Amino acid sequence: MENVRQWDWPSSPVGYLRDVVTAEAPRLETRFRACWTKEALHIRYECQDDHIVATMTSRDDSLYEEDVVEVFIDPFGGGTTYYEFEISPRGVLFDALIHNSLQGKIDVDRSWTANGFQAKVTPGTEEGWLIYEAEIPFADLEDVGVPEPGTVWHWNVFRIDDDREGVRHYSAWSPTGKVNFHISQQFKELVFVKE
Repeated sequence: MENVRQWDWPSSPVGYLRDVVTAEAPRLETRFRACWTKEALHIRYECQDDHIVATMTSRDDSLYEEDVVEVFIDPFGGGTTYYEFEISPRGVLFDALIHNSLQGKIDVDRSWTANGFQAKVTPGTEEGWLIYEAEIPFADLEDVGVPEPGTVWHWNVFRIDDDREGVRHYSAWSPTGKVNFHISQQFKELVFVKE
């Protein structure tokens, strides 16, 4: 379970990504925090990065084929319908509505768009780090509405990183046991709290 506080980065809990298969520490560290306002969910990723692979420039390009951070958000529960958001190191965005049969059939609806979804990517204060800050408006999440304190959603946070040898490294907050981020049974709770 992760408590997400109203707009308050400094006191927001820090999560750490692990290797998606083994749950061991990944080659490079990825930390994240989340908080919320009445308008949006905000996610901040802090990524150690020694080699950036990011050539794509258009929204909804297949960013997951290069370096990317991702979050899957399921406000409905059950893991069969959820939203996917991705950000490349260049600040390029990908969003989609996912329908998951839980039996291996995944339907990715790229025509769905969160019009207010935005992000910025900046160098960290430490050399070799990138900071990604994402804003996901609740108004863009159809039939969901603004969460109240105590509301529980489900989610998972991911990263894909290519090293200098071209080896891809996959990490997750809640490891899935496979190189597959769409194992929604591994999503964890996201609890909206007011403090």
